[in-house]
Amino acid sequence: MNITIKNIRLKSQQLSEQTFDTPKEVVSWMGAMQAQDFTMAKWAIAIRSKQCTEQGIEDAFNRGDFLRTHIMRPTWHFVSAEDIRWLLKLTGERIKGAWKYVKDLKVDEHELTKCYNLLERTLRDNNHQTKDEITKIFEQEGLGATERHIYLFTMLAEADGIICSGVLKEKKQTYALLDERAPQSKDIHKDEALAKLAQRYMQSHSPASLQDFVWWSGLTIKDCRHAFSLIDNELIKDHFGSTELYIHKDYKECASSDTNILHFLPAYDEYIISYKDRTNVLDLEHHPKAFNNYGIFQSIILYNGHGVGNWKKIKKAKGIDFDISFWDNKFKIDKELLALEGKKFQDYIKK
Repeated sequence: MNITIKNIRLKSQQLSEQTFDTPKEVVSWMGAMQAQDFTMAKWAIAIRSKQCTEQGIEDAFNRGDFLRTHIMRPTWHFVSAEDIRWLLKLTGERIKGAWKYVKDLKVDEHELTKCYNLLERTLRDNNHQTKDEITKIFEQEGLGATERHIYLFTMLAEADGIICSGVLKEKKQTYALLDERAPQSKDIHKDEALAKLAQRYMQSHSPASLQDFVWWSGLTIKDCRHAFSLIDNELIKDHFGSTELYIHKDYKECASSDTNILHFLPAYDEYIISYKDRTNVLDLEHHPKAFNNYGIFQSIILYNGHGVGNWKKIKKAKGIDFDISFWDNKFKIDKELLALEGKKFQDYIKK
């Protein structure tokens, strides 16, 4: 592993030094954060902030400071309410085109319009509804209401800017109208949106390659190459060992990170998932213990920016404990570091 890559990524990803106080600031800084595992995604915000608790993050989510929707690749992501509209204009058509496995449902424009109208009538005036509640309404109206139909209709409605996440209802996710959850913002030119997305990615994910940005954004390589060209004056291209990567100019003089930094990294964390090439922070032989070929990512232990094992929360009568396993049986680590990280997680969920 190249030490310089690790040092810069820990800093850019807000893992070695946290500079933000609120969940909204963290999500905005990251551009977007993968969030299909809602519980883990909340922890991903917490480890990048100064003092966020699980309740504080949920409160910010319920206020609509940041939203959860299909916005890239396509999968669930957290995105700032201020960013969702211009980002959807970049990615919406790519999201809709990616769901090939449901095209056999053959939903025509007339049926889709009826679905959108029904969603707008159902959810207006902040009447946020769970997926099960929406399914019952679709059944009553005689529209397609199988699990695959509902998934398709809601995903398309997200991509078209009709709906997004609503408030939690008894810990369950709900849908809401985007117009009621996110402020209307002025249209921006595609070039401005591409530049803004590239800038967000490079400030929060440096060092990275063009291919990494293509993977993360889900955009075409043509658009991604153009996006990098639009912020060319902010990027430095350099060799890190045998790897050629871009860094944002803010990290030109990045100091070495402290040693003995430990993180309980959540599943699907941006530190691992947002790069096409993960070998700089995760030994190839250990990839199967961190993720599989079906897109399932595990919670891992990060030591000085490098993946070294897995962790899992265990509920007990008097609180929680952790199941810890290191990939190398000879690997040794200070037990106090493990205890400190465990306490950080316990404080996060208790406050």
